[in-house]
Amino acid sequence: MGAPVTLADVSLWWDQVVADDPDAGHPRPPLDGDTTADVVVVGGGYTGLWTAYYLLEVDPSLDVLVVDAHVAGYGASGRNGGWCSALFPVGADALARRHGADATHAMRAALRDTVVEVGGVVAAEQVDCDFRYGGTVTLARTAPQVERVAEEVAQAQRWGDEAHLLDPDGVAEHVRASGVLAGAWTPDCARLQPARLAHGLARVVEQRGARIAEGTRALRVSPRAVVTDRGTARCRWVVRATEAWTAGLTRGRPHVVPVYSLMIATEPLPADVWAQIGLERGETFTDARHLVVYGQRTADDRLAFGGRGAPYHLGAGVAPEHDRVPRVHAHLRRALVELFPQVADHAVTHTWGGPLGVPRDWHPSVGLDRDTGIGWAGGYVGDGVAASNLAGRTLADLVTGADSALTRLPWVGHRSPAWEPEPLRWAGITAARWATTWSDRTERRTGRTSRLQPALAPLTGG
Repeated sequence: MGAPVTLADVSLWWDQVVADDPDAGHPRPPLDGDTTADVVVVGGGYTGLWTAYYLLEVDPSLDVLVVDAHVAGYGASGRNGGWCSALFPVGADALARRHGADATHAMRAALRDTVVEVGGVVAAEQVDCDFRYGGTVTLARTAPQVERVAEEVAQAQRWGDEAHLLDPDGVAEHVRASGVLAGAWTPDCARLQPARLAHGLARVVEQRGARIAEGTRALRVSPRAVVTDRGTARCRWVVRATEAWTAGLTRGRPHVVPVYSLMIATEPLPADVWAQIGLERGETFTDARHLVVYGQRTADDRLAFGGRGAPYHLGAGVAPEHDRVPRVHAHLRRALVELFPQVADHAVTHTWGGPLGVPRDWHPSVGLDRDTGIGWAGGYVGDGVAASNLAGRTLADLVTGADSALTRLPWVGHRSPAWEPEPLRWAGITAARWATTWSDRTERRTGRTSRLQPALAPLTGG
């Protein structure tokens, strides 16, 4: 194995993985010169690993090579909030306007089924990632949030999703936060430890016969070949599974850009604090503000809490120094204490962050160009823990030529428009971030829906 890398500093999740398995900090050997394979997967996160897993399930004779610039799960797969949910960045009504009612029903059903699929695989493959079905609770703490939650529940029910509108007492059966006026609950989410999922899935993929070359940076994705800094891998099929790092592999204006989301985690909280907060059944939680926040009670009784609001970096920049923004982490702590005053005297032990991939139209996609042999998946806008599994199954069918229900889903073959050139792109993304922040502040102060909400809908998948 290669020299150790400081995975423990990447996130709480990787800190726990390295504590469990010190060898996790040693990357697998890099590519050793030119090679060949049937399929080369660029990116060792969830999308790449699930693609390799299902390819080898369909055809165990395939020679599958996964290359990653760091280690498998180093990116968003080892840093996210640990929600394995049926969420999709494009709302169902908006999806129906683009693709029709039948396609929308099929997409929603596929995403719900995917949560169950992930749970089944981690159980069958003995991937210990603290997977627990608990659903998601959405809190409404202002009058405009109450209206939005009611609208979201009605929309979910129209498209076959199970969603329940809750009064304050109903919310308190799941979680007891301050200032709750109403809420909602859906069962279609499981809490998990994301880096343990990535680490365990990489092990399973290797056991199935795939090769994983870490410390191997892809420089160019070409028809039937991937050029890396360690040699060229020639193949029949290439799968680009690079999510937030995609802009660095594409020429011209990117279709997906990196936007950062940051997280904090408390020390393990005592039983008397949890008796006041709840979340006994592994529920994840959020609220209906415009600037997204998300949280979970971890298996070792911490509160892990994250949110958007970090700056976009000119030129689609991705760098380790962007992972920690003290003012944003301080804001997250204030937001967490506002929700749960009981944690005010308890330490935050971990702060981290990472980029997620955002398409210009907020529409994730998966596809395969049979002429060039290049496949792709991504653009999950932070909702990729489950969607990446659906993408991996779909790519396996596309590569092997199967005509399945998955290959007919509406995100297959979708092409997002390119983002604007810089600095217009930076200005637009920055303005959108400030608009969401301003809208949340205005709604808290006035109790009325922000006048900017219609303009924000396209920025939130509406």
